[in-house]
Amino acid sequence: MATTDDEASAFRALADPTRRQILEDLRGGELAAGEIAARFAISAPSISRHLGVLKGAGLVTERRDGNRILYSLAEDRLATSIGRFLSSVCPEQIVLRHTKWRSATQEEGGTS
Repeated sequence: MATTDDEASAFRALADPTRRQILEDLRGGELAAGEIAARFAISAPSISRHLGVLKGAGLVTERRDGNRILYSLAEDRLATSIGRFLSSVCPEQIVLRHTKWRSATQEEGGTS
């Protein structure tokens, strides 16, 4: 049941377009809360609430650096939550994507 609750919190967090954009912005690496807020036309407290939802769902992590809070994408958690759902709904697609990804990685690395 805990896994289902964890997945539900991840999907609730992903339901909002602002939170999805924050996750996309974090793909490039760690960002301070102020840097994230500056990318949106909404108030800093609203961004803080969005970050709290993402953190509560385990999709981002935070660390303090002096008086700044830095956020990072929790890639493994995101992949696990979404991947578990996708593999139960369309398992053959997961296998195909993984195979294509592995082939592309091997070609880039020079192995086949």
